Amino acid sequence: MPAAAVLRATVRTVSVDETIALGERLGRAAAPGDLLCLWGDLGAGKTQLVKGIARGLGIADTVNSPTFILMNEYAGRLPLFHVDLYRLAGAADALAGGVIDDRQIDGVTAVEWPDRMGDILPAGRLDVRIDGSGDDVREIEVVTADPRLERLVEAAR
Repeated sequence: MPAAAVLRATVRTVSVDETIALGERLGRAAAPGDLLCLWGDLGAGKTQLVKGIARGLGIADTVNSPTFILMNEYAGRLPLFHVDLYRLAGAADALAGGVIDDRQIDGVTAVEWPDRMGDILPAGRLDVRIDGSGDDVREIEVVTADPRLERLVEAAR
């Protein structure tokens, strides 16, 4: 059986507002069970992107990085689960920390530092790779091999 086609879009943002706007487009296109994995260095804009996703889901709450508590949950058109695994060593810590939750099937999950999930990182996900930090222009690649997530790739364009 042939491998699934990889779907991708590359977006360039030159400001925090543009990064948030990209997240908002993703949030508007999101559906229950979507997993968005946010890759990038410290200061790349992962949390800013999540702020936009929240806005696209109709969430008015202030979105902050859950670095010290692992996960924040926000109520909107769909629940948003914002997970930050920066402080974890690996997949065992992620499982023990309760970041995998049955409630997430009904909402949208955005994971910062998804590499910490290791082998338990699901294949059915949207990877958002952010290159740049500080005042740099961001090159943001949105990519998936899951055809169910094509709508998110299209929303990023």
